[in-house]
Amino acid sequence: MDLDAELDRARDLDVSELADAIESIGFECTRCGACCKGYEGDDGPEPHTATVFPDEVRALQEAGGATDPDGDGTGGDDSNDESGTPMEWRDVARPMPYGLVEGDDGPEGETFEWALQTSACGDCRFYEEDDEGQGACRVHEDRPLICETYPFSVALGGTSQPMGEAVDEEGVVRAHECEGLGRDISREDAEELARALKERAVRELREARGVTEAYEPVETGPGEVVVHDSEGAKRPDGTRVQ
Repeated sequence: MDLDAELDRARDLDVSELADAIESIGFECTRCGACCKGYEGDDGPEPHTATVFPDEVRALQEAGGATDPDGDGTGGDDSNDESGTPMEWRDVARPMPYGLVEGDDGPEGETFEWALQTSACGDCRFYEEDDEGQGACRVHEDRPLICETYPFSVALGGTSQPMGEAVDEEGVVRAHECEGLGRDISREDAEELARALKERAVRELREARGVTEAYEPVETGPGEVVVHDSEGAKRPDGTRVQ
């Protein structure tokens, strides 16, 4: 796959055409929380899995520290308290499980992405619900692009594998299963979503190219995990592998 060519295609995406596709099907978030929670898979409970870029992890470290100053997942008295200590890397992100194997001492091997960290129940650690079951994100303003653009994705080589149905005739825009689809959306909101969708496609391809360029195999021992991202090889706590 020529990632440079795909990156050029992503950069050439027309925001207006992406917005047309989004507007044609319509979308409004119902705050059901389905995209933020773990689910029951064929082999049992599956945790929430959403890709996050390295710089997004760092942004969430700062944002999460402000909303969760104790670092215990319970939030704080003042969500705008900027004096909160930044969260640890592993409190925000975890190694993407795909590609890892289960050894005697736990998961081990090499993987090539980070996923948002989850709580004990498998939900995104930043997800919470009110007494009426309405979902909310504690770091909504700093949420990753994959969250900002859900349930839509762009089907280009090197981007996240599309799992939904094509929305446009070219099959570039895909819509994943979501109860918010089919609801009215304003042109302004459709264009805002389209811009984020284009940015995500570009970022995914830049990250994929960076991973390819930076990759050097690392021998892992029992219970050891290495994550290769565009910045190089890292341990699960985000520190570099020397």
